[in-house]
Amino acid sequence: MRAIPMCLALGLAACTVGPNFTPPKPPEVTKWNDRSAQPFRTASRVSTQTNPDPKWWDGFNDPVLTAVIEKAISGNVDLQQAVVRVQEALQGEVSARAAGLPSVNGNASYTRDQLGLRGLLLSQGVPGQINSLGNSSSAINGALNQLSQPVNLYQYGLSSSWELDLFGRVRRSVEQAKASAEAQMEATNDALVMLEGQVAQAYIQLRGAQALTATQQENIRTAQQAFDLTQTRQRQGLATDLDVEQARTQLANFQSLLPGYEKQAQQAMNRLSVLTGQPPGTLDAMLDTSAPLPKIPAVVTIGVPSTLARRRPDIREAEARLHAATANVGVATASFYPDVSLTGSFGMRAIDASFLTNWASDFYAFGPSVSLPIFQGGRLTASLRMARAQEVEAALAYRGTVLNALQEVENALVAYRTDRAERDKLTEAVKSGETALYLARDRYAHGLADFLQVLDAERTLVGSRQQRVQADIALTNDVVALYDALGGGWQQDAATSQAPLIATTSPIMPAALDSVAGGVPR
Repeated sequence: MRAIPMCLALGLAACTVGPNFTPPKPPEVTKWNDRSAQPFRTASRVSTQTNPDPKWWDGFNDPVLTAVIEKAISGNVDLQQAVVRVQEALQGEVSARAAGLPSVNGNASYTRDQLGLRGLLLSQGVPGQINSLGNSSSAINGALNQLSQPVNLYQYGLSSSWELDLFGRVRRSVEQAKASAEAQMEATNDALVMLEGQVAQAYIQLRGAQALTATQQENIRTAQQAFDLTQTRQRQGLATDLDVEQARTQLANFQSLLPGYEKQAQQAMNRLSVLTGQPPGTLDAMLDTSAPLPKIPAVVTIGVPSTLARRRPDIREAEARLHAATANVGVATASFYPDVSLTGSFGMRAIDASFLTNWASDFYAFGPSVSLPIFQGGRLTASLRMARAQEVEAALAYRGTVLNALQEVENALVAYRTDRAERDKLTEAVKSGETALYLARDRYAHGLADFLQVLDAERTLVGSRQQRVQADIALTNDVVALYDALGGGWQQDAATSQAPLIATTSPIMPAALDSVAGGVPR
């Protein structure tokens, strides 16, 4: 018969109320929708046969870009904040686990007490009864008077409590805290992915501004040659003053664009310095020398849609938050069940401090306590309904995150395909414009055409050159956006940020004993 309560307790201890989490299934998408992601062809330059390289920036074969990204990973302030938030979330898990362990507290007190014994005796007529005893009444009254005086009460001891968690409230809380910590880890991974994309885009902006500067300088040389030719013909009487002024105006217009490109380049370098966690201008010596745009990979590997949910950290974060919301339903459900705890206290109590070391002054109390919610005014029901609604919200957020990820990849594929086609046509336009300008100059030099044709040919060529550089910038950014949408850049162990130093010293004893349970980070 003694074993029956123990068996019941063990059976109840294994009971965890609330729903168990099942990882959601993302929408089934077997292939990418854009034509550029159809089965691999050499002309498409997009392959679904292999997954993207986690360190996708290595595919640009640009050592400076790689170095800047590595500096950003180790020094970016926002990323460091995200890493610290992970540490905070991990300590929340430790705190949740501690709720399932026994707690022990030490206490000591001194009080000056008036017990009110004389009033109790008077209310019961005891003094009259004592007086009726005759000769012995004076001795008894003297003893009672002494007992009714204020006394000093000294006490010290230990108290403890342990929630048995029969219905899994603590276990669900731990599960929720662990899932929240995992969500914060994935949020940090997502911040890392976005940081790498921001660095690459700022670097492309820098190299693009430098490329636009070089192209504009070529346009200025072309306009200068036209201006010199016009002046020569004007001195020979073969051109008018109007032709000279038109050529001068064209040259000045081209020169006026250079400061704008210089501004773009300097702003991009400042942006890169801040992204690496340094003041603006720190990287100028490293980046100021002009270099071409990073060369895009010959083949961009994108994998298949079914692997996207495991690669994208924002999808993994949404799944972890759904897990936390599901566990919270269990916490809310467990609040409807009895709370069973074991409590105890032991100590020494005396009205004379010298007796605090005498075992005759000991006291203790041990036993279980049960708390059963009977009426809470609808609070528990509202909490459960709210937890269930939050679970549904988290499930919808997960699905929305997956759909948004698929959309980002599809849009990036469309942009990559169409911008590549546009860039190829602009390359042809530049070649045609160079030929047209050569013919217009030749005809003008031989007096077979007026200077207006030369100006028109120059404007057309300048526009085509600038558009082609802009197309190169857009195409390179498309590749970065595609890799960013595919969720690469966080899988490598080396891709971690150095968190700021956090004090790990233990508190003053005896509270340092808390570190035994993992409460103090090491």
